[in-house]
Amino acid sequence: MLEINIKEIIESLIDTFLDAGKISLELRKKGLIKKIKRDNTPVTNGDLEVNKIISNKIIKLTPNLPIISEENSDNKNLKDLKNFWLIDPIDGTHDYLNNLEEFTINAGLILERKPAAGLIYAPAKKRMFYSYGENLAFELINGEATKLNSSKNFDKNEIKFVSYSNNIKPEIEKIHKELNVKKYIRMKSSLKFCVVAAGEYDGYVAEPRACEWDIAAGHAILKHSGGIIVDFEGNEILYGKKDFKNPSLILKGKNIL
Repeated sequence: MLEINIKEIIESLIDTFLDAGKISLELRKKGLIKKIKRDNTPVTNGDLEVNKIISNKIIKLTPNLPIISEENSDNKNLKDLKNFWLIDPIDGTHDYLNNLEEFTINAGLILERKPAAGLIYAPAKKRMFYSYGENLAFELINGEATKLNSSKNFDKNEIKFVSYSNNIKPEIEKIHKELNVKKYIRMKSSLKFCVVAAGEYDGYVAEPRACEWDIAAGHAILKHSGGIIVDFEGNEILYGKKDFKNPSLILKGKNIL
C-alpha cells in the first residue's frame, strides 16, 4: 500500500474545492463558453478552469500519483492502474449551464483499485462533502465537520431512493421492488451519493452508464459513511477498468438489506 497521509491530503484540498466552486459560479454569472466534445457532450470554460485548479493542487500534494480527469487525455492510456486520482471537475454540466443547482466538483483517491478518499462540492447549494477512511465521512456545515451517517433517518416502511430519471427502467424497477422502495425522486450528478451518505435518502440504482470519474468520490464518501456500493450481482466495484467504464450500480445506506 502506498504510504501517504490521506487525512492531511483531503483536508488540504477542502479550501481548494471551495475556491474552485466560487470561481465556477463567477464564470457562470459572466456567461459560460460552451463547446461540444467528441462524445457529443458539452464542456465549458468553467469545467476546464475547475479542472486546472483541482489538478494543480493535487499534483503538489501527491506528485507521484497519476490523475485521470474527464476533461483531458492525460494518463488515460496507462495500463494496470492501482493508485491514482479520478477527477470530474463539473458533474452535471447541464445544470451548470442552465443556472440549476445540482452540479458538483469531484475528486476521488483510488488506492489498490479501491476508493480510499473523496471530495464532492456542490457550489450552488454550498454543500461540501469529504471522506478519508472508515467512519470518517463528513459534511462541512458552518465551518464545522459534521460526521455523515447513511442510516440517520432510515424508516423501513418509507424507503426512498434517488434516480437519474423519472422513467424507471424495468430492471431498475425490479430492484426497487426487491428492496421495498416506496418512492423516488430525480436527482442529477454525484450529489446522489452524498444525500444517501447523509441519510437523506436510502439508495440509488443505475444500469451500466457513465465513467469511473463520475462515481469515485461519491463511492468513497458513501462507503465511509457506512453505506454499500455493489453491482447488480453483488460484486465489489473496483477502479482502473478498461476505458474507465462503470458497471451497474446499487447504492444503499447500511440499514438496507
